[in-house]
This record gives sequence, structure tokens and C-alpha cells, in this order.
Amino acid sequence: MRILSVVGARPNFMKIAPLARVLRATPGVEHILVHSGQHYDAQLSESFFRDLDIPEPDINLEVGSASHAVQTAEIMKRIEPVLVDKRPNLLVVVGDVNSTIAAALTAAKLGIRIAHVEAGLRSFDRTMPEEINRLLTDAISDYLFVTEESGVRNLRNEGVPEERIFLVGNVMIDTLLQHREKAAQTGTLQRMGLADGSGKVRPYALLTLHRPSNVDDAQRLRSLLETLTQIGRELPILFPVHPRTQERIARMGLEGFFTCFDNTVPATGLLTMAPLGYLEFLSLMDRARLVLTDSGGIQEETTVLGVPCLTLRENTERPVTIECGSNQLVGLDPARILSAAQLVLRAEGRRTTRPPLWDGQAASRIVEVLVRDLGRA
Repeated sequence: MRILSVVGARPNFMKIAPLARVLRATPGVEHILVHSGQHYDAQLSESFFRDLDIPEPDINLEVGSASHAVQTAEIMKRIEPVLVDKRPNLLVVVGDVNSTIAAALTAAKLGIRIAHVEAGLRSFDRTMPEEINRLLTDAISDYLFVTEESGVRNLRNEGVPEERIFLVGNVMIDTLLQHREKAAQTGTLQRMGLADGSGKVRPYALLTLHRPSNVDDAQRLRSLLETLTQIGRELPILFPVHPRTQERIARMGLEGFFTCFDNTVPATGLLTMAPLGYLEFLSLMDRARLVLTDSGGIQEETTVLGVPCLTLRENTERPVTIECGSNQLVGLDPARILSAAQLVLRAEGRRTTRPPLWDGQAASRIVEVLVRDLGRA
């Protein structure tokens, strides 16, 4: 039984790691891992393979950065001969990046069955490239592995047959739970002066920004940075900057909002950092007083960690993170962001719950379904 998986961007690596581990341990299964090269920066790619103990990819397509159309087309062009040569029984794609839809579409045209991990999530905002990728990938997939109940409802509403839908939990949480203790032992907080010798941690916030809707419009990004700067007067905000976001900040002349620091984090300010590896970022997120983000996966991770999260978007494809109490949608309105941040910083804590099946066993459930069904074929 030959299963070929495709990854391409940072969130993919965290989702494929537990699947690769379970597939390697499953008798009678040959697992081939293909890296599209969609993220080529070492900190966004190579370090994740190392941190997450993912085996070196069997094939790297080395696509690199480009526009959506060019990147998607190039991945399709380069993965087609791989699929023709390897002829897997199944293609596994994860998440909602260009590598996901490109590989799935190519496999569908070759008559290869497809499993989509993290299916059914919907923001209902088709201006988001990820939403288009999610919709199209689900439409052509044979196995739809879902993280939360909203995904099941969405797929049913779209007419997907019940026998193709599997609520299995969240593979990203498999990875988080497996690596949480290891992340805490990296000494990241101590090196940055955020924790003392006794382990006491001083308050700080963590920020990520990468969505085009937030970073491609100069006026919108400036307004957002002005708001974040106000929050940064109360506690330091650590901002590991995505390479694409860094390019936008420089091009728009917005570097003046940020404070540079050497090793020790100062008491206040909006502080830029180079991209971090998975373990370092997890260690910071786990002890943060507040996380501000436009990422989907971070909404999920903070839910399990019990860390208050303010999502800088008007919608989310992960409503369970709001239902469980850790995540708030605050959009881009300065008053909403500031009010929500102040409430979090002044509160003792929030009561949160963990979504059903987010227990670290999602990958095992997925492989069990695939081995059972493919073994009968």
C-alpha cells in the first residue's frame, strides 16, 4: 500500500508530522513524502523538519515563491511526473495552501484517490485564497478528515456523502501535545530574559501577521501597527516576522513602529524578531499572557494551551476556538482590539475547554480509516 503525502508551508509540517510517524509504524504501508518547496526559507521549512522529527522528504519540487497562479501551476507541473512514476494508492494533502489544491487537482485528473486532512473548515469569505483552496480540495477528495463539528455540518450542507466524512480530531494538536514538554526545555524564555532562575515569567504578548488582507494594504497595516503600539506600552509584544510581511513593512516604510533589541526583551514595545523554529515559538506561545494573530492554526493551538487569543480578522473558519472560550474575533477596529486586550490583561484568567477528539490521537484515527478502506479495495 503506497501513500504519498504533500507538504509545502509551515502549517503543513505540523500536520504531516504525526501522520508520517504513524504511517512509518504501520506494517504494509510505504509512505512517500513530497515537499513542494512552497516555503523555502530555512526557518519556515528546514527547522520544522528537524524540530518535528519529520524524515527528509523523498522528493523536493523546489517551487519557491511566486504569485498564486504561477505557484499553483508550477507545483502541478512538477508533481505530475512524480505521481505518474510512483502511482500511489492514495494522495494525502493537509490544510489549505497552494500545495494542497495543486497536488489534489493533479491527482484527481490522474484517477488517484485523495484524502484531505483538515477538511470542511469554512470562513465563508471567498476573498481569502485559503477559502478557495479549501472548497476546491474538498470537492475532489475521497476522504474528508474533519477537525471539528462545524466542518461536518459544512460538508453535509454542501452535499458531501456521509460515508466520505470522518470526524477524527486535529493532527496539529497531536504535534503540539507531543512536543509541548520538549518546547518548555528549550530555555527560550530564559535566554530572552522573560523568565528568571526560579521559572517565574514576566508578562508578554506574542504577535503573528501574514494574511494579505492585513499586510498588503499600507493604510490598514499602519492602523493596525498604531493600535498594537498602544498595547505594547503595557507589555512587550514579540513579533517573529514572516518574510513576506517583512518585505511589506520595509516597502511601506513602517519600520519606525518597531523596537530592536539584542538578547533581553525590554519592558515594553513592539519588538521584531527573525522567524522562529517550531519548538521556540511553541515555548513562547505556551507562556504568553496574550496572543494576537491572523493565523488559523494559532487559534487552535492557543485553545488547547488555554492562552487568550485575539484574532485580527472579521471571520474564522475555526468557530470551535470561540465556542471553547480562548479565542475572540476582534477584526481590525482599533477600539475593539484595545478593549479586548485590556480586558484580557486585567483578568485573572478565562475558563476554557478542549474540543472533542483534540487528544493527540487524530493521526492514528486517520491511518486506521485509510488502512481499513484501502485494504478492502
